[in-house]
Amino acid sequence: MSNASEIKLVLVPRAHDVGGFEVRRALPARERQMVGPFIFFDQMGPGEFLQGAGLDVRPHPHIGLSTVTYLFEGSIQHRDSLGSDQPIVPGDVNWMTAGQGIVHSERSSAESRRQRRSLAGIQSWVALPKTAEETAPGFAHHPGATLPLVQDDGLTLRLIAGEGWGLRAPVSVSSPLFYADAQLAPGARVPLPAQHEERAAYVVAGSVTVAGDTFEAGRMLVFRAGDALALEAGPQGARLLLLGGATMDGPRHIFWNFVSSSRERIEQAKADWQAGRFARVPGDAQEFIPLPGIRA
Repeated sequence: MSNASEIKLVLVPRAHDVGGFEVRRALPARERQMVGPFIFFDQMGPGEFLQGAGLDVRPHPHIGLSTVTYLFEGSIQHRDSLGSDQPIVPGDVNWMTAGQGIVHSERSSAESRRQRRSLAGIQSWVALPKTAEETAPGFAHHPGATLPLVQDDGLTLRLIAGEGWGLRAPVSVSSPLFYADAQLAPGARVPLPAQHEERAAYVVAGSVTVAGDTFEAGRMLVFRAGDALALEAGPQGARLLLLGGATMDGPRHIFWNFVSSSRERIEQAKADWQAGRFARVPGDAQEFIPLPGIRA
């Protein structure tokens, strides 16, 4: 907890291994499940793969959410059971809606494995409202050049999704939210959009000051509702992911890659994955990640 009145929580990510790569998970946390609809927030890297090596997240299922992949360095090859086969590069947005069920894999491409490569970025999950949990799965890719960009007084802000700062991103969302990548020069400031009920900032690099308190990289700051406030970059500048939105329509159950307002729906998804009832990923159907607790 911070003494700053504007800050409700300070979340410290936990380290996990995903596909042979370390990630740090800020959401969900014991202290907080969601910020707006954001129910999962992983920082990938920064890390480096040696020549011949790469990321290998085998095919796995999702229900009840949208995944959002946003890179700072490197590339990932996304494939899913809809037939999507899309490279992701820094600044682009991959928005995959699982809805009633989808399977995807995330790997380094054969080309990227030919040389030493760095990888860094954020993957987040956006919980779907109850009325959209069983929607048909979908996939959308938005190149970075299509996203709204603001450059002003030491601030460069790209709106990844939703609405804020007088901007609207082209990404189709299921509930009111905002998600932005803000890079600040030393001493530069960025305000948080006041129209959203729940708001947070993840410090990717550098440091920021809020109401006299300084926070270093690797912290998620969750703010109180309604306060008009701004974050100021420290002497090395800062890079932030700003996120939030409307409070969700109730808590969610989470098991592995499944999110739902219904425990029974989670159990059904577990049974469906074990029984092979999810669709396969074209071009990547030989491997899969087994249900936790089940041997491959």
